[in-house]
Amino acid sequence: MKAKWLELPEDHDYASAYDYLSLKAGDKSANEMVDLLRSAPVIQRKAKDILRASELTALTKKNRHVKKDIHKIEDKTPLSPILLVAGSPKLHIPLLIADGFHRMCAAYLFDEDLEVHCKIIEYHW
Repeated sequence: MKAKWLELPEDHDYASAYDYLSLKAGDKSANEMVDLLRSAPVIQRKAKDILRASELTALTKKNRHVKKDIHKIEDKTPLSPILLVAGSPKLHIPLLIADGFHRMCAAYLFDEDLEVHCKIIEYHW
């Protein structure tokens, strides 16, 4: 079974990405990254690869947001693409999931090989 995805992220996803990125990199860098994310194309990557590159542990199905997104996948309700910032191996920075961590966890728990729709940018730290 495949998940359904919206064609583009929702506007509030960019605001959420800014909130997270400003904590990681400051306001100026967060604004730059969000501007780059807005113009980036939507691509697909496997849930397991995103999770590995982020070096994060997936939330469980007990998490209410993850549970809700798993139900959306099962019901074929479109999910918003997730927003990513590529990491920097040289600086030991993993992939950042700027927005959509719960959706990504739901996709991973549903089927680790699920193709996740996402936007990803490179940022020069």
